[in-house]
Amino acid sequence: MMPPVEITDRALEEVKNILKNKGIPEGYGLRIATKGMGCGVGFKLGFDKKKESDDEYFIDGVQILVRKSEMMFLVGKKIEFYDEADARGFVFS
Repeated sequence: MMPPVEITDRALEEVKNILKNKGIPEGYGLRIATKGMGCGVGFKLGFDKKKESDDEYFIDGVQILVRKSEMMFLVGKKIEFYDEADARGFVFS
């Protein structure tokens, strides 16, 4: 099954760096989730263990977790990593 979200090489590199260097426990994957479903959908990233309600994907060895109920909001989105003088972080487009 294809991942619902595209993750750029730069963003994937940063995720791998976080997994390796920030003390994320073994067995945790990247959780892509929605937030604020009232007046519009936002997105967030975190690290978590797989749950029964998740779909699981692997992109270049990185486990990606998405709740089945949130899948429709993520299809076609792209995750990029912005790293400039004014800001640094993950961006959904």
